[in-house]
Amino acid sequence: MKITIIIPFYNEEKRIDIDCFQKIFNNYLQYDFILVDDGSTDNTSIILEEFKNKFPNLTILKLDKNVGKAEAIRAAVLSISTTDFIVYYDADLATPFSELEKLIQFSVLHQNYKMVMGARIKLIGNGVKRSLTRHYFGRIFATIVSQFVLKVAVYDTQCGAKVIDFEIAKLIFPKPFLSKWLFDVELLKRLQKIHNLKEVVKEIPLEKWEEIGNSKIKAPDFFKIPFELLKIYRKYD
Repeated sequence: MKITIIIPFYNEEKRIDIDCFQKIFNNYLQYDFILVDDGSTDNTSIILEEFKNKFPNLTILKLDKNVGKAEAIRAAVLSISTTDFIVYYDADLATPFSELEKLIQFSVLHQNYKMVMGARIKLIGNGVKRSLTRHYFGRIFATIVSQFVLKVAVYDTQCGAKVIDFEIAKLIFPKPFLSKWLFDVELLKRLQKIHNLKEVVKEIPLEKWEEIGNSKIKAPDFFKIPFELLKIYRKYD
C-alpha cells in the first residue's frame, strides 16, 4: 500500500523542529513525503533541501510564489502520478505523527471510507490542548458548517491531519479552491457531490494535539469567514 504525505511550508525557518522531522522521516521510510515550499522568502527551502539530501523518501515541490495552504496542497496532489492514499499534515506538528499513523492505518483497514479526518475533541484523559478562544470559535464554526453548509453533523473540518483515497483525490482536487483557508469544507462539498458523506467520511478523535504558536490566519480573515462559507455554499449547492 503506497502512502504519500504532503506537508506545506511557508516561512517556517524558525518553527521547523528539525530533530522531530528527522525522526519522522527516518522512522517512516515506507511512506513518501512531498514537502511543499509555498514561496518562502526565508531559509525554509535550504532546510527542506537538507532533509531531502538525508532521506530517500522525500520530494521537494518548490512554488515560485506564495499561494496559501489550499493551493500548495492541491499543487502537490496534482504532481502525484500514482499512490493509494494522499495525506496532508501541518508543518507545526500540532498533531503528533503517531496520531496521524492511526488515521493512515484505519484508512488502510477500512477502505470503504474515502476520507478519514482527525478530530480535536477535548475529553477527560486525553491530551488535546487548545485555547478556549479557539475551542469556542471551533464549536461555533462547526455548528454553522454542519447545519447550513454540509447539512451533515461534523465536529472538526479544520484539523490539519487527513487521509484521502487517491482515486477520490483525483476527482476533488483538480479545480482551484474558492477559499484559501476553508478548503477543507470545500473538499467535503465536492465529495458530497459524488457520495453520501455519512457513508464515506470518518472522523477519529485524536488522543493528542497541542496548539503550537499563533495562527497564521489574521484578524481580517476571521471577518471574511461567513462570506467564504456563503460563497462555498452557493457554488456547490
